[in-house]
Amino acid sequence: MSLDQLRRFTIQFSVFSNHFMLAALNRVINADSPEAAREAKEILLNELGVIYANPRGPRRDERSAAGGRVDTADIGDSDPAFVATEGTIEGGTFRFEAAHYEWLLRFAEPLGLGYGDLGRRRHGLASTLHFCDELFRLYGSADYNEAMGAAFAVENWAAAGFWKELVAGLETFKARRLPSLPLAFFTWHDRIETQHRAHLWDELRRCHGSGQFREGPFVRAGVAMLDAVRVFWDGLDADRQVGRPRVA
Repeated sequence: MSLDQLRRFTIQFSVFSNHFMLAALNRVINADSPEAAREAKEILLNELGVIYANPRGPRRDERSAAGGRVDTADIGDSDPAFVATEGTIEGGTFRFEAAHYEWLLRFAEPLGLGYGDLGRRRHGLASTLHFCDELFRLYGSADYNEAMGAAFAVENWAAAGFWKELVAGLETFKARRLPSLPLAFFTWHDRIETQHRAHLWDELRRCHGSGQFREGPFVRAGVAMLDAVRVFWDGLDADRQVGRPRVA
């Protein structure tokens, strides 16, 4: 993997990461109950920088599992290497530096990418924007079954190991090319997806037992969401193979 290829990947991933917040907000707005709205807010506000209130806090062994020492600037409890992956935003602390997108900005800095290079629609490939738009349309759908089907599909994708594959590749790049590269954005998300796996099936059981459940739209939305995931990754792969530098 060349530096230019990693820059390309980072730009597209930043567009997805930044625009996921619109889909998460849409999910809050279109929630079918106060309880569902609160669950959606847990995701959105944690993305924006509200640290989960975890009574026991991250243990020393959890810090070791997250990578041991901090490889970014010392920002205390906002550092993703130390931030809890379980708990609730109720009673949590807001930190600007704890916003997930700011973690990604810190990852991008050693690559020579600044705030103006990242996150906007104008930076997105058509494939990336398709994924973002389908997340907004399906994950945040006002139709209960569409929203649940899309969420179940995309969260299972996220929990199926792609973060581990990214971390493995980035660790190799860091060791060989750029020792200062902070990876905590990716390692934190890998840790939280491990926590999510059991919750996904609990959510499916509640959804299936609901009087609102309809199999057709649930499955169609899930398939459409996974199709959009594939478009995103196929677009990344095609862009990886382009030789012309995208960023100076």
